[in-house]
Amino acid sequence: MTLVLPPRLTASAQRLRDAAHRRGLRTVQLPTFEVPAGTCADHLHAGPSFADAVAPLLGIAPLEAEPGWLTRLPRELTRREIALVAIGEAYELRRPAFVKSPNDKSIPAMIYTDGSRLPGPDAVDRRTPVLVSDVVDFTAEYRLHLLDGAVHAGSQYAEHGRLHLGPPSADALAFGADLLAGYGHTLPSAIVVDVGLVDGHWAVVEANAAWASGAYVADSDLVLDVVLRAAGPTASVSARDRQFVRPLSGPDQSLSPLPA
Repeated sequence: MTLVLPPRLTASAQRLRDAAHRRGLRTVQLPTFEVPAGTCADHLHAGPSFADAVAPLLGIAPLEAEPGWLTRLPRELTRREIALVAIGEAYELRRPAFVKSPNDKSIPAMIYTDGSRLPGPDAVDRRTPVLVSDVVDFTAEYRLHLLDGAVHAGSQYAEHGRLHLGPPSADALAFGADLLAGYGHTLPSAIVVDVGLVDGHWAVVEANAAWASGAYVADSDLVLDVVLRAAGPTASVSARDRQFVRPLSGPDQSLSPLPA
């Protein structure tokens, strides 16, 4: 098996590469987003732009949550209002909101004081989908790598919005297990879900593609298990996971109205 990597590696990606080598996997780090003739690879770990350029040519199927996944969770699991809308509608916001792209980084994930602060129509297609969320304070945040309906690896990564690395708490792991028990069928078999505490209550922060997510201080060998499933050969994707294969880029057609 071969794992393909992008031109620049984060420290987390370097640890994942080393874990692949320990397992006997071959890795290929491409110098650009172009795939040289004769390149063969079975798996991928990289950002969305690199995956979009490389995965189709190599026959790799990256899995991800549906763009509106967060919006379909009950309020008791999110602790905030969240909507998936076209950025053209988000321009009308007249209140602070946390706005991000659902499955890539085309719109910087941050708090915008109002819609006028978002990237304008000269830079972004007005149909581009964004997740718009109420602003809440996550007192602690954890990244959970999920595989086959179970929490496979995890790490704390933040406190009050600042980087804070450490092992996952038992309560974070338990919340992840409860989430999977109720909503695991709405996620691919390999995915990352970030969770955190809001006013003393556990809540889902977001879902991220495992093949594009950092591991923080989680066990790299366990994280590798999740990454290999999350971006593997198209021919090996299970019937269950086919609905979660990352589509070709384009405006999302399942947008919802922005809450008043």
